[in-house]
Amino acid sequence: MKIAIYPGSFDPVTNGHLNIIRRAANIFDKLIVCVMVNATKRPMFSLEERTEFLRRVTRDLENVEVDFADELLANYARRRGGCVIVKGLRATSDFENEFQMALINHKINPNLDTMFLTSEHQYMYLSSSTVKELACYDVDLQDFLPEKIIPDFKERIQALKEQGGTSHA
Repeated sequence: MKIAIYPGSFDPVTNGHLNIIRRAANIFDKLIVCVMVNATKRPMFSLEERTEFLRRVTRDLENVEVDFADELLANYARRRGGCVIVKGLRATSDFENEFQMALINHKINPNLDTMFLTSEHQYMYLSSSTVKELACYDVDLQDFLPEKIIPDFKERIQALKEQGGTSHA
């Protein structure tokens, strides 16, 4: 069984992420979407909330499992039996950093390869940070976020506005 891991912070999961998930799920026997802890980011949603959002929007994909981890990706993949890391690329600027990480992951876990999936054109500009910024200006989020999480996202944005600020990290 070929198991792939699609890691990310998913704060929040966007339609671009969901597109990569669906495409990767068609390629591999099993896809584990893993919410990773990133010490350099201050997420808007907790690890548990992000995991729940992903489970909600991937419920229809039988070979997709959602998990979370606070360990090195290469070690996580080894522990879970993953042979491939799936990374989505929006632009050439993403490639340099992702290529470096792929080399490091392969050095730590020589049985691990990285597969890059390019974003479809309608998602090339889309990032979680951009969505958070747009939400602060009450933009319609239908084209950016899975419909199933929009109410939760709007509720969090409103709560942050009432507290006197939003997090764009």
